[in-house]
Amino acid sequence: MKIKIWGARGSLPAPLTPVQVEDRIKKSIQGFLAAGFRDAVEVSRFLSAQAHHQLGGYGGNTPCIEVFTESSQIIVDGGSGLRPLGYELLGGPCGKGTGEVHLVFTHFHWDHLIGLPFFVPFFIPGNTIHVYAVQEDLPDVFKTVFKKPYFPVPLENLGAKIVYHRLEPRVANKIGDIQFTPYQLDHPDPCWGYKFESGGRTYSHAVDTECTRVSRKDLGPDLPLYQNVDLMVFDSQYTLMETIEKVNWGHAAATLGLDIAMREGIKRVLFMHHDPASSDEKIAAAEIQSRRYYNNQLKDAQRVREPAPSVEWEYAREGMVVEV
Repeated sequence: MKIKIWGARGSLPAPLTPVQVEDRIKKSIQGFLAAGFRDAVEVSRFLSAQAHHQLGGYGGNTPCIEVFTESSQIIVDGGSGLRPLGYELLGGPCGKGTGEVHLVFTHFHWDHLIGLPFFVPFFIPGNTIHVYAVQEDLPDVFKTVFKKPYFPVPLENLGAKIVYHRLEPRVANKIGDIQFTPYQLDHPDPCWGYKFESGGRTYSHAVDTECTRVSRKDLGPDLPLYQNVDLMVFDSQYTLMETIEKVNWGHAAATLGLDIAMREGIKRVLFMHHDPASSDEKIAAAEIQSRRYYNNQLKDAQRVREPAPSVEWEYAREGMVVEV
């Protein structure tokens, strides 16, 4: 099982401006020359040594995650990252008008819906688009999104057939060789994370959560979302100080995810839902702060001789493909 991140920003798309792109190119050229390089053949070697935030950055599209195996595919959320994913699918069965797509929703805030009207498979006759959510108002959401004056093409004029599926909380479902189970997250509006299992591997999607429930007791029936997990994607829109300033905004800091991952023995974590107001440089700085926090937690555990499993983790970037 693998995942691909098609959108890692939260709240609204945040592309680089032309001025920012120009400034980044200028700094790269200056750095190339300052390092003593002169030959064009050395460009690739120079760039490979640069930090991610100094080059492509973390991306600007809003949440969309592709979960897939050799035979099955599930898409989580329809943020603006769904648009380029739709173009890629044009090369497969969906582009030929005979395909099926499975699209699962965590919740219905705009940043998780904005890509829907621009997902090309919706407009191709013969396609079947299965959409899933715990929330019962899923059909109403689609009627609103595909409706004037918000979008010129009404729902009834779409070429594809849309099939709605209501999910039961904490009940397993299966699409092909992928099993997925919804668990509730901590968000101002009802929001559901998902635990995906296939081939003995497990991926947990825990994005758009303030993580107000941290202890095993408080998590209660939703604790399994964080147990026996190989890979977790977790909300990190804010720094720890910002979470204190923005109580009830529905988002967390990476430090909270690290605490859970270390306690539950999660092997790897990717942090996403980066704030649209945060520059790539600010996100990189938050990653450094999180690294310092993580290292201190390891040292504290060693000092009192308590078990503290190491966790492989990083801040997610648009376009990443990760094997679970």
